[in-house]
Amino acid sequence: MKQYIDKNRERFYDELFSLLRIPSVSSLPEHKPDMQRCAVRLTELLLAAGADRASVYPTSGHPVVFGEKIIDPSAKTVLVYGHYDVQPVDPIELWNSDPFEPVIRDGAIYARGANDDKGQSFMHIKAFEYLMATGRLKHNVKFIFEGEEEIGSPSLAAWAEEHKELLKADIILVSDTTMISEKVPSINCGMRGLAYLEIEVTGPDKDLHSGHYGGAVYNPINALCDMISTLIDKDGHITVKGFYDDVVELSAEDRAELARAPFDEQEYKNFLKIDAVKGEKGYTTLERTGIRPSLDVNGIWGGYTGEGAKTVIPSKAHAKISMRLVPNQDCGKIADLFMKHIESIAPAGVKVRVFPHHGGNGFLIPISSAAYKAASRAMGEVYGIQPVPSRGGGSIPILADLQRILGIDPLLMGFGLERDTIHSPNESYLISQLEAGMESIVLFYEYF
Repeated sequence: MKQYIDKNRERFYDELFSLLRIPSVSSLPEHKPDMQRCAVRLTELLLAAGADRASVYPTSGHPVVFGEKIIDPSAKTVLVYGHYDVQPVDPIELWNSDPFEPVIRDGAIYARGANDDKGQSFMHIKAFEYLMATGRLKHNVKFIFEGEEEIGSPSLAAWAEEHKELLKADIILVSDTTMISEKVPSINCGMRGLAYLEIEVTGPDKDLHSGHYGGAVYNPINALCDMISTLIDKDGHITVKGFYDDVVELSAEDRAELARAPFDEQEYKNFLKIDAVKGEKGYTTLERTGIRPSLDVNGIWGGYTGEGAKTVIPSKAHAKISMRLVPNQDCGKIADLFMKHIESIAPAGVKVRVFPHHGGNGFLIPISSAAYKAASRAMGEVYGIQPVPSRGGGSIPILADLQRILGIDPLLMGFGLERDTIHSPNESYLISQLEAGMESIVLFYEYF
């Protein structure tokens, strides 16, 4: 594979950059044509790589790309999952270059989607191309690339239910996660789920003069902050009644296995430019982001936020809340518990409404599976060290749905790094990781 990469490197860059230049932002309606354009471009790349067929399928939202190569109906089938939609680029002023004009700088590709997930999906297309070009492919391969992962995959589960036969496979192979470091590879054996909601607090029926009414009415922003401040106690526990009912406590042995992952807390703090970490009492930083649930305010607004002063008591205040859930917690149940809790603590003087946005459940896969062992052997050969199992703190909610619908496990061979700052300005992807990913995927097929 190394020689194939060397021979085709410039073409690979051109093809990847053609994807990165398309502003496929799923959350913004003005980019709907770009979503279609990106989906079509992926079908072109799949067909050029050797797929028997590749098509764009409509859904109730953004389209799905499906492609396949059937070598032998009796052979094992790998279903590759990825997504071509990307996050918005705001704040644009913090980018050092145009987010949709990819550049190579200091050994990395900088662009929105360079890592998440166009770059990582591209690795699979090129690994497949190499296996086809050299006659080494012994598995059937199917590809599914969706355009709604960044908004919670609202359409894909229904589409997958309708196309179960089309998607029939033995394993779902995914590269949409990070590893511990370039020197210490890891394989995610589980990910957290997500419940995402919005709170609206309404006080007076109009914005009020803060001099005429200040001190006499409950300011909705103050009320919202008062409620939010009670959601986590001094020990980092979430106070929503029933929140922990279904959380499975890991055994000491399991915690020790996960603790094999090297972690330098001071280096972690230095990277984030913070002087202290904070979280649930009794758990390490890695455990807090992998095996324990969490609750965070993702956005809060209300009143006047423009330049200068405008002395008002606002009529409304809003906050967006995300809760990361561990396997066995049901996102729908947690959303209901949260809504009831907020309503129960709403103070007199304001009206409170809670709107659920999207969510999904977490999942676990056994490290004793043939797929995990094949991935571990492949990455160990490429990196010169056996990867350690890890638990992902983020969420890919659709994977739990696909696991349920198709009856097969996902395997997360992610090659991103924390330095790639996905979802933030100046997203990047190290070229060394892009190429190591291609090599590892090729070996996975050999060992699976």
